[in-house]
Amino acid sequence: MKRIHGLLLVLIGLGLAGCGSDDDFSDLDAYMNEVRARPPGEIEPMPVFGSYPTFTYDASLLRSPFQPAVRVDLASRRAGSSAVRPDPNRSKAFLEGFSIEQFEMVGTLSNASGVFALLRGAGGVHRLKVGDYLGRNDGRIVAISDSQVDVVEIVPDGAGAWLERPRTIPLKEHS
Repeated sequence: MKRIHGLLLVLIGLGLAGCGSDDDFSDLDAYMNEVRARPPGEIEPMPVFGSYPTFTYDASLLRSPFQPAVRVDLASRRAGSSAVRPDPNRSKAFLEGFSIEQFEMVGTLSNASGVFALLRGAGGVHRLKVGDYLGRNDGRIVAISDSQVDVVEIVPDGAGAWLERPRTIPLKEHS
């Protein structure tokens, strides 16, 4: 054990002997004199960056690429009706500012005044009854059952008329 301690002390002594104060900085002094002797104009100027054209995102009103595409059979496509159209004078409800795809049914409530659907979306859980509106396409609740909420939306048919499109919001179990 003493032999290991002695060897360790010898190695530490040799290591410290290499850290002596040798005042030979001649190579560093020569480099610093060379740098000081250079003319001050050798630094390249900053490059000029051109401006890039601005980009405006115009696809926000298109169908989300994460939603399945709607298959349209042109032979059985219903034509719009002039009797169906959204009411421009009706004041919009708060939930009409959100996409109907973000709502999910989480339950129902019933009391003496009727049956209510509980829909989660738009930052909370909302209690809705038959006749209430939600979604961006004038969606009106037409029926509420224990397992789903039936909504009818008014959408343009592409030919200047309007169609009623039924939608169903199923009950999300285990939520």
